[in-house]
Amino acid sequence: MKQTKNQSTMAGKSISGINGANGSNGKQEQTSLLEKFFLDQLKDIYYAEQQLVKALPEMQKAATTEELEDAFGNHLKQTERHVKRLEKVFQAINKTPEGKKCEAMEGLLKEARTIIGETKEGSMTRDAALIIAAQKVEHYEIASYGGLVQLAITMGLNRAAEVLEKTLNEEEETDSLLTEIAETYINIEAEEEGVYSWSKKEEETVE
Repeated sequence: MKQTKNQSTMAGKSISGINGANGSNGKQEQTSLLEKFFLDQLKDIYYAEQQLVKALPEMQKAATTEELEDAFGNHLKQTERHVKRLEKVFQAINKTPEGKKCEAMEGLLKEARTIIGETKEGSMTRDAALIIAAQKVEHYEIASYGGLVQLAITMGLNRAAEVLEKTLNEEEETDSLLTEIAETYINIEAEEEGVYSWSKKEEETVE
């Protein structure tokens, strides 16, 4: 039985359609899930760093001691560099720099602002509290950058890994500096600002 011209054309389209969808080896190409996750996390930390740039001047202004004020000021400049580095990473993988709302950073910065409102201005207790708030931010960033570095290495993005690792090292240094500032004298002086509620109870128990 002879096929009509239309029947032959339809049959050809059907076969080419199958080959076009599946490729010559019959397998569909799938976008890497790991790449998608990496890009998602890159957008997350990009947004987080941009929000930190806005929050650090508030924390700097609220600080009691010049040492902590300077630490926040220096970290602000550092964070601005971190934003630019992330833009280089986006460019390295041929993606447009784009942020995705980071709920974690939003919560951490909200907590920092709450601390400013709830602590006494000019007190060492405020500085002690601000250091803890800042270190919570640092620990989130350290976890984020640490994970991104390892993912970049896994996917063969060596240049991106190097850039991300520079920032990771600086975040770790900032965290150590804040610990040093707190332990050197801020926590000790904050301890002298008032009497503990449990001190009197202990004295009464001894008597």
